[in-house]
Amino acid sequence: MQNRAAQAYGQTAVKTGNPREVEAQLLLKAAARLEALRTGEPDLQQARDAITYNRKLWTVFASSIARPENPLPQEVKENIGSLAVFILGKSIEAFSSPDPDTLAPLVSINRQIAAGLSGNAA
Repeated sequence: MQNRAAQAYGQTAVKTGNPREVEAQLLLKAAARLEALRTGEPDLQQARDAITYNRKLWTVFASSIARPENPLPQEVKENIGSLAVFILGKSIEAFSSPDPDTLAPLVSINRQIAAGLSGNAA
């Protein structure tokens, strides 16, 4: 499954050509799916799908920064790694109990990182 997420990411990146914008779009998509859980009445499968999508996305980010050829500065890699660990932990918690309080930090972080990638950070 993780491989499918990486393939989808790669296919999208080829189509758009700007990896930062692709990453921002994927984060916003994940945030929107999670926000729908917070404000709606989703069924358990819908909740698990949204949480799994977000977890896979962050797993791809984490594996990308771990590669030796990744050109990001070490401090940025460490920050992304720390966020990924936090997101993955919250995802496990949310998978067990997808209540609004558990999902809020995931939505917020995704939106903030997407804004930064798009150059729209506040």
